[in-house]
This record gives sequence, C-alpha cells and structure tokens, in this order.
Amino acid sequence: MKKLILLFFVFFSATIFAQDTEYSIVVKDIETQLPIENATVVIMKTKQILISNQEGKVTFVVNGASNVQVSETNYENLTVRWAALKENEFVVYLKNKNNKLDEIVVSTEVPQKILQKIVSNSMKNLAMPYRLKVYVREFFMLDNKYSYYNDGLVNFQFAVNQKKVSTTLLVEQNRSYGLLEKDVSSDLKGYNLNDIMENYTNLKYFEPLLDPKAKKEYDFIIRGHATNKDYYVMTITPLNKSKKAVDNFEIIYDPEKKLIFEFSINVLPGTIAESIDKTAVGAKNITRSVVKVNYRLDGLDYYVLSSNEEIAYDLILKDQVKNIQVRNNFITTNFSKQKFTYNDSDVFKDKTLFNKQNKILTNYWNISGFTATEEEKSLINALEFKM
Repeated sequence: MKKLILLFFVFFSATIFAQDTEYSIVVKDIETQLPIENATVVIMKTKQILISNQEGKVTFVVNGASNVQVSETNYENLTVRWAALKENEFVVYLKNKNNKLDEIVVSTEVPQKILQKIVSNSMKNLAMPYRLKVYVREFFMLDNKYSYYNDGLVNFQFAVNQKKVSTTLLVEQNRSYGLLEKDVSSDLKGYNLNDIMENYTNLKYFEPLLDPKAKKEYDFIIRGHATNKDYYVMTITPLNKSKKAVDNFEIIYDPEKKLIFEFSINVLPGTIAESIDKTAVGAKNITRSVVKVNYRLDGLDYYVLSSNEEIAYDLILKDQVKNIQVRNNFITTNFSKQKFTYNDSDVFKDKTLFNKQNKILTNYWNISGFTATEEEKSLINALEFKM
C-alpha cells in the first residue's frame, strides 16, 4: 500500500510539473523604449510563430524550456536564452539597424525584368508540399458599423501541380457571431479562404505588372531599404492617375536571394475619387482597397507569414446605397512539412468561416499574437458572454 501511495504521488507530481505554462514577452526599441509592433517571435521548442501586437506583446504556452528568436525587418535579430525568461511580461529590447540606405539603386537591368525574376523565384520557392497552421480573423462592417465577426484556427495543406499551388483547408476551431441585434446575413460577405491563400502563394497580384505593356503604364523605382542593407524596395505607381482606379505597389525583397519578403498594394485616393461613376443598380464602387502580405525564410523553408486584406465599396441599390467593408487577417502560427491525415468529409469546402458552425475547444485566440485596435479588442471581448 505504501508503495502504491508513493507511486501515485510521484505520478501526480510529474503530471503537475508537465503542465503547459503561459508566458508573455514584450518587444521594445532599445533606444526609444517604445513597443515594436509586428515583430516575429518564434518559440524554438514548438516552432510556434507569433506576431507582436500594438503593445509589442506576444503570449504563448510551452511545456518546459525553450529559447526564443525575435526579429523585425528594421531591427537586428535576437535570440533570447530561456534562462533569462523568468518573469511574466519579460521585456526584450531590439537594436535598430539605422542604416539609412534609401537612395535610388542604379541598375543596368530594366526594373520590370528584375520584378519578373524575383516573382518567378519566389513562386518557385513557395511551390512545395507543406502545411501551415493559421489563425484567421475577419470583420464585416455594414454602413460603417461593425456587424459580424469570425476567427478560427485552421490548417492549409499545400500541394503543387504544374508549378501552381493549391490548398486543402481543415478547420480546427472557430467562432462566428453577429455584433448587432439586426440580422445582416443577406448582406454578409467574406473572403474565400482557399482563394486568398493560393493568391498569396501563386503571387497572382503581380500578373498585371508582368505584362510587357505594363512598363508603359507604370513607373518602376528601386531604392535601398531605409534600415536594412540586405533589402531593396521597389515602388510601382501608375503613370496615368486619371485613367481608372489602379493599384500602387511596394515590394520589399532580397536582391541576392531574389525573394519577396513583403508587398503591399493600395488603391490611390485620387484614382478612387475619379473612378466612382457607376450608378446602375447592383454596381459596386470601391472606396478602399488594401493588401499587405509578409513572407518568412527559415533555412530552406519559405512561406506566407501574415497578411492583412481590406476592401470597402458602395453597393448601389434601387432605393439606397449600402457601404460594405470586409477586413481579413492571416497569421501563420506553425510551419510543418508533415502532411495531414484526414477524410474528405473533414475538408472545409465553403468560402468563409461566416458559414461554419462554431467549434470552440480552447481559448485559441488568446495566444494568436494578433494585432488588434482598441476598438476591435472591445468588440472581441464583448463576445465572451456568448461562449
């Protein structure tokens, strides 16, 4: 009996000490002492990837010890040893590279040809079988009021066919709630999750720029990155700003590796104002369009790290105009070359999590590391009573 009691005590103690512990890290600029938003924090033991929020903070759960890697484009990378992470909300300080290298780059090669090479090489490196665990979040606004919200923890399995990437989507957990008493289901719009991820991987956004005619329609300028000597910045702007609503591009890339690490696309305000001329019933007049995507290179592994995509438009109806706004965010929390094991019935074949029944097993959103504005935080926190 004494031996059994002793064995039970040892097992019970081991179980307690093996439990996961929650930690948090705040990333700050060592000179200004200000928090650094969108810093990438990697927990080396679990390979979990987190992005710091507006307060520079990430929260994670880990069993045992793990070193932590912290990086951001404008700062020097830092690896923090686990022995130093003793306190909750431990502060990590990054040193600004402060290189000031934003002068125009003179090249004998035509910028459009350079773009073709970096897009082609980036697509080649992205086209490999792998799996991403992604936290996805989406807001829907109707007539400038937050009306619906969803988020989830999903898995994308990437496959390659004739150099094009396709994805299979499985949903681990999700929640979807209306934010108003009014039913907005008839107006509800959301991004197609498979389409949007495949576009990020196949770099579909750059197709108009790769057309030979584009060099007559756009101005291509290459500069050194303001703080990172390893990167160049290519800005692409339309030459004829009054023609139609066209996009303004900024691409951050490594000229040696010929890989894209970030790109953003914005519809220019001037072209938006001049393009709002559709009055037919059912017409959609775009008032805002933003795409921003970040990529990560870890050894030989190159993949989508995070994204923010927004669209706003006025929908012309017979007796009114409705303003529709949709904001979608992705963040990769884990990369793996291991394939899924799943049944066809497990595959999520719908377009958006708006349409999926809620499945909540853990507070997965608390450790997503996602940036939220104060307004968004209050909206999300108000959902707690529904769960």
